[in-house]
Amino acid sequence: MTSETTTLPTSEQIRRAPKVLLHDHLDGGLRPATVVELARENGYEGLPETDPDKLGIWFREAADSGSLERYLETFAHTCAVMQTREALVRVAAECAEDLAADGVVYAEVRYAPEQHLEKGLTLEEVVEAVNEGFREGERRAREQGRRIRVGALLTAMRHAARALEIAELANRYRDTGVVGFDIAGAEAGYPPTRHLDAFEYLKRENNHFTIHAGEAFGLPSIWQALQWCGADRLGHGVRIIDDIEVADDGSVTLGRLASYVRDKRIPLEMCPTSNLQTGAAPSYAEHPIGLLRRLQFRLTVNTDNRLMSHTSMSEEFEHLVKTFRYTLDDMQWFTVNAMKSAFIPFDERLAMINDVIKPGYAELRAEWLFRPAVTTPPANSTSDPA
Repeated sequence: MTSETTTLPTSEQIRRAPKVLLHDHLDGGLRPATVVELARENGYEGLPETDPDKLGIWFREAADSGSLERYLETFAHTCAVMQTREALVRVAAECAEDLAADGVVYAEVRYAPEQHLEKGLTLEEVVEAVNEGFREGERRAREQGRRIRVGALLTAMRHAARALEIAELANRYRDTGVVGFDIAGAEAGYPPTRHLDAFEYLKRENNHFTIHAGEAFGLPSIWQALQWCGADRLGHGVRIIDDIEVADDGSVTLGRLASYVRDKRIPLEMCPTSNLQTGAAPSYAEHPIGLLRRLQFRLTVNTDNRLMSHTSMSEEFEHLVKTFRYTLDDMQWFTVNAMKSAFIPFDERLAMINDVIKPGYAELRAEWLFRPAVTTPPANSTSDPA
């Protein structure tokens, strides 16, 4: 016996396991106390609660509505307090620090620069402030004995008309902390093909991009994101399940789009808790991640919005471990998938896998070898128990 790969990891092991996060929104991960403090400092009076604990509960309950549109409304409050350089630096630094404390070693955190201009910042100033914050958060994590690397994804809002401008911005900062591009927002009525000029530009520049697709809308959104726009990854992509038929005898038939996604190893940025909140899945047990894992799609596990979903990477994995009996081997599989799919250079991804992720999981798997021995008195002991 060389390992206990069938043993379910403990909560503490899940937290210590090296994790990779590809789908996390900066404006969806603020600390409730930070929202309250920034609102007070910047004169924002629109918060529904000013007690941090009550505000955290409000965000979670408001997001837990089963509607993506209602879910997105909660961001009005977080964006409102992220309109100054100082606020952006603080939020980004705390983001990196919080992720590192949760065992995340690499993260790509996305945000929409166009949503942080209300107090006079330029797009460039927004990007530079967030980058500064991420570097500060990485530094704080090192001081606490943790390691994390954070890359930024610049997001364009799909209902607006600034996608090409944001894509050009992402390209200008691609060597100073920005690793790629994204579009986000309500899918229905705003297909990714509205922003073809941005995607064509990024392809000409050999740059990376992911597209929110197949979350609240179905297969056409995924098909357009891949076949018209050329996305490297799919944000969520959970509705690919609509192109998979499971017969009564358990046999599975993949449609052409699902087959293409699996065959081409297109990464799916799965966000289980968020999907439950927006109605993309009815429960953890019924979330498509279980079937897609068995079918060997390239799946990754993500948080989406840690504040609204009251979640973390460790909590996401805990739900999956309890629901699907996933082991450390499964966790490593998801984590390696994510690192393979990251938007940093190949040699750096490989080094993270071989020098950080695999050794981290190997150490956790080996811990059973060092459990304290159970001591029992000798069989011929005559000592008086009294």
